[in-house]
Amino acid sequence: MATDILTQIADKLAQDVLAAEARAKNDDLVDEISKGIGATSTTLQEAFMTQIRVRRAEARGRALLAQLVPETAAGAADESAD
Repeated sequence: MATDILTQIADKLAQDVLAAEARAKNDDLVDEISKGIGATSTTLQEAFMTQIRVRRAEARGRALLAQLVPETAAGAADESAD
C-alpha cells in the first residue's frame, strides 16, 4: 500500500516538474527539486527520479514512433481527444 502512495506522489510531482521545466525552459529544475526532496526523504527522491526517467523515456519513444511511423502520431492525437 505505501509503495502505491509513494509511486503516485512521485509520479504526480514528476509530471508537474516536467511541465514546469518545459514552461520555464529551466533545465536545472528537476535537479533542484530532487536535491530539495532528497534532503528530507531519499525514498521519495529515488521514486521521483525513477518517474522522471520513465516519463522522459516515454516521450522519446513516442517521438521516435511518430518519426518512424507518422500515421501513429495522428492516431495518438485522435485517441487522446476522446
